[in-house]
Amino acid sequence: MADSSFDIVSKVDPMETQNALNQAQKEIAQRYDFKNVGASIEASGEKFVLKASSEERVKAVLDVFESKLIKRGISLRSLDAGEPFASGKEYRIEASIKEGISSDDAKKISKIIRDEAPKSIKSQIQGDELRVQSKSRDDLQATIALLKGKDLDVALQFVNFR
Repeated sequence: MADSSFDIVSKVDPMETQNALNQAQKEIAQRYDFKNVGASIEASGEKFVLKASSEERVKAVLDVFESKLIKRGISLRSLDAGEPFASGKEYRIEASIKEGISSDDAKKISKIIRDEAPKSIKSQIQGDELRVQSKSRDDLQATIALLKGKDLDVALQFVNFR
């Protein structure tokens, strides 16, 4: 019998990110507490730039954006938001969406699988994803449950289970 396998990836649907951005822009334009404070959020390439007249307001803009991401099914582990910094008369936060699993995170995940998963499991790093193989599908499902229970720095999806 051939080995069963699945891939561990960290991907975010760009359309869902765009939808969350659009919803956040609408809410910021409509909310009374964001009137006359220069609050805005916009995408510039791969980054999102959040602006407001005070540090508290720009953090509130970030909070609105995070809530819209959650509603669209995007994990906040995928959002990499910096600290507020002054830029002229306004405060800004630059944020971006993390795609792929870094080599350090892949090594951590691979070590967890090696140490704690059933012994029949083999994992190998392939670029920005991991391939996990075993003869037993039950062992693969136990490995998925193990990784879901861990508190990792990246949002993981499990795809191509066959």
